[in-house]
Amino acid sequence: MRLFLLWLSIFAYFQTAAAEPPATFQTAATEAILIDAGTGAILFEKNADKLFAPASMSKIMTLEILFKKLRAGEISMDTEFPVSLHAWKTGGAPSRTTSMFVPLNQTAKIGDLIQGIAVQNANDGSIAVAEGLAGTDDAFGQMMTDEARALGLEKSTFGNSSGLPNPASLVTARELARLSLYVIKEYPDYYKYFGQKEFKYRTYNFRNINPLLNAAIPVDGLKLGFTENAGYGVAASAEKDGRRLVAVMNGFAVEKDRREETLKLLSWGFVSFKSYKVFDKDEVVGAARVWGGEKWSVPLRTSSEVRILLPVAAKDLRIKAQIVYQGPLKPPVKEGSPAGEVRITSESTGTSNSAPLYTAANLEAGGIVRKGVDSVLLGVNSYVAKAVTKLLKKPEQAAPQPSAAAASTPPKS
Repeated sequence: MRLFLLWLSIFAYFQTAAAEPPATFQTAATEAILIDAGTGAILFEKNADKLFAPASMSKIMTLEILFKKLRAGEISMDTEFPVSLHAWKTGGAPSRTTSMFVPLNQTAKIGDLIQGIAVQNANDGSIAVAEGLAGTDDAFGQMMTDEARALGLEKSTFGNSSGLPNPASLVTARELARLSLYVIKEYPDYYKYFGQKEFKYRTYNFRNINPLLNAAIPVDGLKLGFTENAGYGVAASAEKDGRRLVAVMNGFAVEKDRREETLKLLSWGFVSFKSYKVFDKDEVVGAARVWGGEKWSVPLRTSSEVRILLPVAAKDLRIKAQIVYQGPLKPPVKEGSPAGEVRITSESTGTSNSAPLYTAANLEAGGIVRKGVDSVLLGVNSYVAKAVTKLLKKPEQAAPQPSAAAASTPPKS
């Protein structure tokens, strides 16, 4: 199977009133990304694939695993986990870190632990969850890494549940944003805990330590982080006028800059872009090559509207669409089968989006003659592709050096 790229023959132009595109966002963050949740469009990125220590932003993964176990029925909100000596010393009262102050060797209900982690950023609560689900905090770190791979996060690794300094804990802004989006979309009933303003536990009344929740921009959740080496970081999400954005920023030297620049980035994302429809639901956008079928190809369709975000201040923005699939497909092909994706890109701004494509018809296998012809054609294509690749990889020969006589010859008039 080879990767097939088909450029669609359509190019679209969207007309807007203003004449100049918006300026690119500038930030002091060393790593950053801004994603539109509805379209998946990346509106801004800076070193988005560079690894850094996530600190307490690790707790997003800790809670994702906890939410997954709850939904599967393996635990309930009333399940109790004990706070061990390790959890108490490392993340509890003696640690002088953010804690929900569960007494040593006492238990806490899952419902309270979730609120402690989400609202108070409780390290003792995180470690209690880790030990309750995996036996040790180290083992839970491996569980977190395994979950990252299961979710398609290829680079991020985790050393513990809390995000306390650990050389194994490294993430990228892109993957942390993808994880945040997944939690928001997959667990909407649990995501609300990130935006909970207060949490009363025992004799304590904890207020959410995330200052973005009280800002004019409607930020409704996720986590902050800080390490001496990586600086101040944040994973934040906000929804306005039916649009949701997710921002991840890291590497601020000053805590105040984290708050101000995160709000600026979110505000910029809301006011600077507008959503445009490119394809309708169930619209046929192209075709995929089929080997040995009754026909040479099968049509491909979308399963929902496909949209792209473009700057509202642009005059003429051209977009291009590209169909990507592993091919050729082999019969029988069943209608509605996943077959690839369409990638939409703005040529002038770089904003992009992709959407899955599905086969729009059934296609049975052809006869022996059709298979034979297809085999010959594919063989020729493969030979040509290899020859071109070999030619492109061939090192260029150095230009011949002129002789002394030639070098001294004056140029002709």
